Amino acid sequence: MTGQIGSIVAVAAVLAAIAAALVAVLRLRARRGIATAMQRATYDVLHTASLAAEPLRAGLSPATASKAVRHLRVLVGAVGLAIVDGERCLAYDGRGAHHEDELIIAARKAVQNERSVVLNGADLPCDRVDCVVRGAVITPLTGPDGAAQAALVAVDDDQPAPGLVQATLETARWAGSQLALAELDSSRERLARAEVRALRAQISPHFIYNALTAIASFVRTDPERARELILEFAEFTRYSFRAHGEFTTLAEELRSIDRYLTIERARFGDRLQVRLQIAPEVLPVGLPFLCLQPLVENAVRHGLSRKPGVGMVSIEARDAGAECHITVEDDGVGMDPSLFGTPSPDTEDGQHVGLVNVDERLRSVFGDHHGLVVETGPGAGTKVSMRVPKFHPQVRA
Repeated sequence: MTGQIGSIVAVAAVLAAIAAALVAVLRLRARRGIATAMQRATYDVLHTASLAAEPLRAGLSPATASKAVRHLRVLVGAVGLAIVDGERCLAYDGRGAHHEDELIIAARKAVQNERSVVLNGADLPCDRVDCVVRGAVITPLTGPDGAAQAALVAVDDDQPAPGLVQATLETARWAGSQLALAELDSSRERLARAEVRALRAQISPHFIYNALTAIASFVRTDPERARELILEFAEFTRYSFRAHGEFTTLAEELRSIDRYLTIERARFGDRLQVRLQIAPEVLPVGLPFLCLQPLVENAVRHGLSRKPGVGMVSIEARDAGAECHITVEDDGVGMDPSLFGTPSPDTEDGQHVGLVNVDERLRSVFGDHHGLVVETGPGAGTKVSMRVPKFHPQVRA
């Protein structure tokens, strides 16, 4: 009898231990998950908003609107939702699409007047038995300049309640901010392209004249060298005026710089000395097109050409973990540090404009903490440094 009681107690103890372990596991899982309904709802809203933000940040088009509209409908909580650019329906999700023509007309007025509109059943008559549309809320989507460029149309199966109106207004305001960011990104890309074109125009007149003059000096005395210089000049200009890609690799930029220095050494002879220290592992690093060459040209053109005797240009690129550190240094005449960053129309021959241009392009791509660092002084030479991330989502060399 005593043995049976002991067995029962042992089984009970085991069951109690299993129950305690199960309770502990459930509590641990509850802790790891979203514990409350409010937290779960917050997560759902933020996740849906992030899904809608990605296509909107690419600008407003039928393709991006079709990707964003279904997520926007979830945020608004409408039966149907459309994005109308004032002339046509870019995308529609949900029920009520057969009212598209009427909604486009109403959206056009809302965009022109830049005012929200609430429609009721009388404004959307329909003879279809299965039609659920009883009203709609139309809110303009404003661009970065504050002007309406499209409209968000939320369709309801009842007279639009204040909650739906407010949800549509707030969603349209948020979507408009994403479109404004898209326009900002596009403007920055256009600015970068314009700066590259300006940089090409700035380099070409001065260098081309000097290069052709140097080549001409060898045509009679050393035809073979003149031929080699012409080929180097052709390759240099081909790279500088290439029509594809806003980014390049450090290796390609250095190849173009080598051609540039070959032609400049034909001009200056032994007066121009060059020292290179390049770590092989950083050669594939991507960087904005023509962001290193202007630094070398500035060193030769404004640093060494005005210095009597021999001058040295040093180019160094080293591995620094997640970054590549690049420096271009000369022992030329230097410059007043206060001039850097403040180019003016009377600046001689566009001096220092190239440095400012490169600084702005680096900051626009990699962020403000990746601009140029310039160390200089009158008679002390110039050292220009940059930090380039080895991997960056915007850079496709």
